[in-house]
Amino acid sequence: MNTRKQELIQEMLEMQAKFIAYEQSGEFNAEAYYVGEWQEYRERYTELAAEVREIASQEANFWK
Repeated sequence: MNTRKQELIQEMLEMQAKFIAYEQSGEFNAEAYYVGEWQEYRERYTELAAEVREIASQEANFWK
């Protein structure tokens, strides 16, 4: 597996764990998630997912 892809996936897993803890804390606030402090989280996660998808597509020799 590509080292960069592994790093990205690890960061995504850490982000997921952080979000799960937030959601299960009972303090989840949809407004904060969509337009507040968690908006940056969502944007970063989307960037990571796109890069992982790009790397995986190249590894699989899949056209875009």
